[in-house]
Amino acid sequence: MRWEEEEKNVLKEWIVAQHTDEGDALAAEIGVTPIIGQLLWQRGIRTAEEARAFLHPADTPFHDPFLMADMERGAERVLCAVRRDEPIVIYGDYDVDGMTATALLMRSIRTLGGNVSYYIPNRFTEGYGLNADALQQIAGEGCRLLVTVDCGIASVDTVAEATGGMDIVITDHHLPGQMLPSAYAVMNPHRADCAYPEKNLAGVGVAFKLVQALWQMEREESFAEYLDIAALGTVADLVPLVGENRKIVQMGLRQMAEHPCVGIRALIEVAGLADKSINTGQVGFQLAPRLNAAGRLETARHGAELLLTEDTACASRMAGELNALNTERRDLEQDILAEAERQLADFTPDVPAIVVAGEEWNAGVIGIVASRLVEKYYRPSIVLTRRDDVYKGSCRSIAGLHLYEALSACRDTLIQFGGHAMAAGLTLSCERLSDFRRAFSEAVRTRLTAQDFIPKVAVSALAAPADWTVETVEELALLEPYGMGNPRPIFGVRNVRPQKASSIGAEGKHLRMDIGTREHHITALYWNAGDLATVLTEEDSDLAYTPSINEWQGERSVQCMVDTVTPAAHERIFPERELLRRIYAFLRSLAAEDGAIRGSAPVLTHRFSYTMEHISHYTMDCALQIFLELGVLNVSSEGWNFVPPQGTMELMDAPTYRQHQERKEATKNVG
Repeated sequence: MRWEEEEKNVLKEWIVAQHTDEGDALAAEIGVTPIIGQLLWQRGIRTAEEARAFLHPADTPFHDPFLMADMERGAERVLCAVRRDEPIVIYGDYDVDGMTATALLMRSIRTLGGNVSYYIPNRFTEGYGLNADALQQIAGEGCRLLVTVDCGIASVDTVAEATGGMDIVITDHHLPGQMLPSAYAVMNPHRADCAYPEKNLAGVGVAFKLVQALWQMEREESFAEYLDIAALGTVADLVPLVGENRKIVQMGLRQMAEHPCVGIRALIEVAGLADKSINTGQVGFQLAPRLNAAGRLETARHGAELLLTEDTACASRMAGELNALNTERRDLEQDILAEAERQLADFTPDVPAIVVAGEEWNAGVIGIVASRLVEKYYRPSIVLTRRDDVYKGSCRSIAGLHLYEALSACRDTLIQFGGHAMAAGLTLSCERLSDFRRAFSEAVRTRLTAQDFIPKVAVSALAAPADWTVETVEELALLEPYGMGNPRPIFGVRNVRPQKASSIGAEGKHLRMDIGTREHHITALYWNAGDLATVLTEEDSDLAYTPSINEWQGERSVQCMVDTVTPAAHERIFPERELLRRIYAFLRSLAAEDGAIRGSAPVLTHRFSYTMEHISHYTMDCALQIFLELGVLNVSSEGWNFVPPQGTMELMDAPTYRQHQERKEATKNVG
């Protein structure tokens, strides 16, 4: 059993970026502080022209949409349908990317005078992609042109078999297979023959390019409307926020702040963000989940209708319903996560991958649960839900493992699968579950090393928190919007011992520290880490953080938002046999006194250090994990329970201890 209650307790390795003279020179050339130049250089930006385009994306024109393969043909077919008043149906996906792409294209074709409606499949009864029965129904109702958004590229057989005299135009951003669908036009920047320079557009981004093409052909105008809708889908789909995606999101966030569409305004209000400046974090973690709740629990039409309505009262009502659905979604997620973790009661560090399965778990939330498992255990994770005689699953990966390639190695055990490097979906027969679990674990084991299973923190530079000024922190905002491909920079400082540390918030859940000197200290906040207050003033730590500005009663000051706290190198002592013996005796004495060992790992660290000898909470963490693996400790609602061993304990039976010894031996041999 894994003892940590929070992912924060996992020891993370810092990957510190090297300072470069080139970064300083770039900063001087474009007139920014050196740290901005270093951050730009780390992001692969090498020239002043590239730097200015990155820092000021709104000043850079959009790429010509007609660089995309089939764009002219596809756009001309849409305009032909508009001019002839032919019924057009937009076929979208049920996630936020699909909903926003559907709404954006719907609004645009309506503005051009088109006779347009939309269809979004049901996640539970129809699944992802083009559905043959749905296509037959749509064609039977008189549709003469179907335009897909955020789907269709994998539906080769379905498109080939479609009948009814209906042309199909595909816009998608997922990776194509060996064959393209035999559609009237296929717009996808990942096509091998596509010259479009921006390969990582979201589905809504490809739909946006189609609308730009329509406007150029029909009105000889450039198009930059509905960017709030495009930004919402782009952020939600976790595509890299560089290049054109960065431009879409930056301009879209500005539109959200100034004049969002009625539906997004209602989402902002129901999320409690009406008086706040909207950033990508709020879009990704507050707005998008509420919209996504529609497709995860009921039907994505609710989300699409919210983005299409112009009725303020109707939008407010629908946003409230989505808010309630999102609360229900969170409750379902927590229930499934708890059940999944019960299946992982015997998890140890030598487990290479996680595959958990449940009976009729809600298919709309298992992807979120897989992400939570990755956060906590830092293993590639697959969550499966059973329907009849098949399992359907959502997969999430870690850095270093290309998930699609790993699943390809297991294709003999699967009915179907698809996805990307970091996320995928699959279907398998129930009778093949054990075979798949073994095959996937082996595929992961052969592709990753022990080092790959250590979470990494990319540290942009070593900088003392007290060295930041309000002006420098404000300049960092030039790098926003942050997201995939352009992460918020994290800075590091080593060997910190706070002047003060205290737990704050409800039930002392969070941590506040004063760091620096008595003469010049700043506040650091660490969410969900209140239990560390007992030890951080007693040991030296390495602190990874992001600087921010705190405004209070008209005063503005620098504060730190902590990402991770790790015991400093000289505190990071792994408990060898003799120290384990002393910690074991200490824990046994506590159990004898009170029947159970009460207190979190940091509390036990403090008590051991006070009564025995100084150790860091990392050392206590490792010892507790080893004792759990050996079965001499277990965890209940009462605390840690001491279990007298049956015979002699063999430390090498504990994976945590064994792996440490193996790493030591490997290091010695290399030396």
